[in-house]
Amino acid sequence: MLKCTPALLALAAALPLLTSGAGGGPAPARTFTNPVVDANFPDPFILRSAETYHAYATNGAGGNVPHMTSRDLMHWERAGDAMPALPDWVQPGLTWAPEVAKLRGQYVLYFTARDRASDRQCIGAAVSASPAGPFRGAGSGPLVCQVAEGGSIDASPFVDKDGRAYLLWKNDGNCCNLATHLYVQPLSADGLKLTGKATALIQNFALWEGNVIEAPTLYRRGDFYYLLYSAGPFDSDLYAVGYAVARKVTGPYRKAAENPILVSKGEVAGPGHQSIVTDAAGQTWLAYHAWTAGQIGDDQGYRSMRLDRISFRDGAVKVQGPTLTPQPAPAVTP
Repeated sequence: MLKCTPALLALAAALPLLTSGAGGGPAPARTFTNPVVDANFPDPFILRSAETYHAYATNGAGGNVPHMTSRDLMHWERAGDAMPALPDWVQPGLTWAPEVAKLRGQYVLYFTARDRASDRQCIGAAVSASPAGPFRGAGSGPLVCQVAEGGSIDASPFVDKDGRAYLLWKNDGNCCNLATHLYVQPLSADGLKLTGKATALIQNFALWEGNVIEAPTLYRRGDFYYLLYSAGPFDSDLYAVGYAVARKVTGPYRKAAENPILVSKGEVAGPGHQSIVTDAAGQTWLAYHAWTAGQIGDDQGYRSMRLDRISFRDGAVKVQGPTLTPQPAPAVTP
C-alpha cells in the first residue's frame, strides 16, 4: 500500500495547478505583444531550420548581416554577424536585405551591397554549411547588377513545389528618377547562377506606391502565387505593404484592389519589408519592420521587428495587423 507522506500530499495538491488556470479552468492562452525585437533590425527575413528560427537584417551595429535566433518566434537572442567578411567586389557599409534559402544541401544567402566597379547597389550570393554562417561570398562579382536601371536590390529566393528555384529582386530605379520593377529569374539548382531570362512582374504606378516598389516576397498556396511587396518612401509613415496574384510564377500578376493591406496604425509607422514564416502548427506569419510614430528616420529612431498572422485563400491575402495589443502566440514544437 502506498503511504501518503507529506511530500506526496503536497504533489497531489499541486497537480491541478499544472494542468489548469488559477480558478481550476483551462490554462491561460500563450500571448505576445509586438515588437518581438524592440531594437534596430530593419528588412527582417526569418528562416526556419528544424526547431530554430534564424532572423537576418540589414547591416548595423550587429555587423554586415546581423543574425538572431529563436525557438518560438517571440523571444530572440543575438547570434553575431552571419557574414563577417565581405567579398572583394563589395564596398563596406551598405549590406542590405539579406535572405537565405537551403539549396542542394547548403545555405545560400542573397544580399545587396555597393559594387566597387559600378558604384551601384547590386546583388550578391554567399554560402555556408549552416544557417548561422559564417557565409562566404560566392563568385568574383555580383549575381545581378542592372547598372542601366539604377542597380539591383532586395533579392528574395523562392523554391516552387516542383523544387525549381527562382530569384526575385527590384531594380533600384528610384535612385535615378527611373521606374521600378520587380523581376523574377530562374536559378541553377545550387542557387549560385541565374538561368533563362528575367521577367518583369509589376512596376510602380498606383498612387500609394509613389516612386518605388520593392522588397518582393513570393508565396504559393494552392494554385495561386502571391507576390507581396512594399512601396512608398521607407523613411515615412507612408511606407506600406501590398500584393499581387498570378497563376504562374512568371505572371501575369494582378495587383489587389484593396492595396495596401498593411499600413501605419497608432504607434506603428511605416510597416514594411516583409517576409513569411510558418510556425509548428502550419500557421503563416508576416515578419516586418516599422518605425515608432514620432521617431521616424535613422537619425531619430529605429525599425523594430514585428510579427502578425497572415492568411492566403482563393487569391486573397489578409494580414491581422499591425497589432498593438496581446495576440495569440505562434505554435511551438512540444
